[in-house]
Amino acid sequence: MIRDQQTLTFLLDSIARFVREVLVPSEHTVAETDAIPPAIAAQMRELGLFGLTIPEQYGGLELTMEEEVLAAFEIARAAPAFRSLIGTNNGIGSQGILIDGTEAQKQYYLPRLAAGEIISSFALTEPGSGSDAASLRTSAVRDGEFYVINGSKRFITNAPEAGIFTVMARTDPDKRGAGAISAFIVERDTPGLSLGKPDKKMGQQGAHTCDVIFENCRVPAANLIGGKEGVGFKTAMKVLDKGRLHIAAVCVGAAERMLADALRYAMERQQFGQPIAAFQLVQAMLADSKTEIYAARCMVLDAARRRDNQEDVSTEASCCKLFASEMCGRVADRSVQIHGGAGYVSDYAAERFYRDVRLFRIYEGTSQIQQIVIARNMIKAAQGLK
Repeated sequence: MIRDQQTLTFLLDSIARFVREVLVPSEHTVAETDAIPPAIAAQMRELGLFGLTIPEQYGGLELTMEEEVLAAFEIARAAPAFRSLIGTNNGIGSQGILIDGTEAQKQYYLPRLAAGEIISSFALTEPGSGSDAASLRTSAVRDGEFYVINGSKRFITNAPEAGIFTVMARTDPDKRGAGAISAFIVERDTPGLSLGKPDKKMGQQGAHTCDVIFENCRVPAANLIGGKEGVGFKTAMKVLDKGRLHIAAVCVGAAERMLADALRYAMERQQFGQPIAAFQLVQAMLADSKTEIYAARCMVLDAARRRDNQEDVSTEASCCKLFASEMCGRVADRSVQIHGGAGYVSDYAAERFYRDVRLFRIYEGTSQIQQIVIARNMIKAAQGLK
């Protein structure tokens, strides 16, 4: 639960003000230039946004899961690119080190991540393995005090800016499945590591992804996360469970922003001599959006509190990710519809958000993968009762 309500309220108010006064006014510039201004990134560092979830002993704020989703609700009310810049340092890019890393690895990397001195990236997806992550083919072969990594990763968030990569690679070529996968910390300037050209995406300009290629990339054995082979996939799954709750919270914040914009437009836009908000079919779209956002918010907070209470929330995290991301897509569609023709042009944020939020139903596990996870967990639980 909340450790210090006064401190938390101050943090959330500070984030909300930063979003309102700095991030939202800069959205159009970011969309046009496909870059977050360095001055804004510097302000994010000053606010401690790169270390929200990293423990205090390593320079972070050490938010609980509940506190983290409350912060995500606020940050996500601006264009998703801003959240993406800090997202990997607080999530998949740092949590593997935090959960399973050695103390030396934590001491060396986590303070730099918390300060935003370096950006982290999580390299799991490959050209031939996405949802089926356990089938990855990138290899890591032991050679004395090094591992030699070969392979390529695809759609890696923040790779163009990253200073370190958490890389999943197969350390036992004779063993199939997840048990042969290990996790490594690979620094940006390691010989043999190169980047592909930045991807041109449907949305989320300012948030960058690209391929990461490893060609005889020699990584010190000391950079094997936890110092143990074969547990990398388990590390990845631990990270993804937490990440799904975070993304669900981001979906809620983005949906709240879109609904606020749609409501404002509906109250200002006149047709047939009155605001379109007076028409019941427009009211229905507003009401449905409000109801679904409320449901998603309650789900996310409940699951976050359960996780803070040390409960296994694998099923609940997938439920949240599935419902919230699908809900966000429906709210985006209604927002464009309420805006009418204005919603289809870039003068209004509705058009940009419609493209931006489409990704939420894909990364951190597609909606279909969430359905499989939920159903499998239900079946296992039922079998356990027999």
